[in-house]
Amino acid sequence: MIRIEHIYKSFGDKRVLEDITSTFHRGKTNLIIGRSGAGKTVLLKIMVGLLRPDRGRIYYDEVDFLSLGRSALRKLRMQIGMLFQGGALFDSWTVEENIRFPLDMFTSMTMGEKRKRVQEVLEKVELDDVLHKYPSELSGGMQKRVAIARAIVMNPRYLFCDEPNSGLDPKTALIIDQLISEITRKYDITTVINTHDMNSVMQIGDTILLLQGGRIAWQGTKDEILYSKDETILNFIFASPFLKGLRERALRCEE
Repeated sequence: MIRIEHIYKSFGDKRVLEDITSTFHRGKTNLIIGRSGAGKTVLLKIMVGLLRPDRGRIYYDEVDFLSLGRSALRKLRMQIGMLFQGGALFDSWTVEENIRFPLDMFTSMTMGEKRKRVQEVLEKVELDDVLHKYPSELSGGMQKRVAIARAIVMNPRYLFCDEPNSGLDPKTALIIDQLISEITRKYDITTVINTHDMNSVMQIGDTILLLQGGRIAWQGTKDEILYSKDETILNFIFASPFLKGLRERALRCEE
């Protein structure tokens, strides 16, 4: 579980985040949504320590993240996996080298142990026979799976995903969503996803935090969205005809 309390962040005279308080639950896919400029990326960067808030607290379970010393912070960061937008794989490295990178950086495992671990996570993301391929030889969906494998190779307790469906076709995006959701549940990870994909919200959004102008406009579950009368969340989520139809069918079933 990750808990953030009264987070504020400004850049110069511009207030980007104002009084953000929320809880991200273990074993759940916790989504942060909002239009461009709403503060999603800044909040994600604050939560992983790439930016420091002007005010507020962050707790990883009961650990006060912002007060940790260098050694304790390094130890906690070894429990954090990060799936970057676009995958962020090293083009000149093989799949094995890309996935092995965190193990090379943060562990004293033998090469045999590292290779065994790489194979284990590749099996988790259902990839075979790609160890010695380069990212350019893989499809976009396969690259994203490799990036997921790298993000979980250290057995993280916390997983952050920045726009995991960016650049993917709808079918592949659904597969990636389901994969992240399955991994989250199976390994009891606290997963936080920054996304623009409203299909992801309604497919895998256990909890949803909607930011608007740097403030919390709404938070709840995907089931609560279907029956909500809050115009802010309804106008944001159900802009597409498909999702609008999904809500209308759900409401008719209740009648």
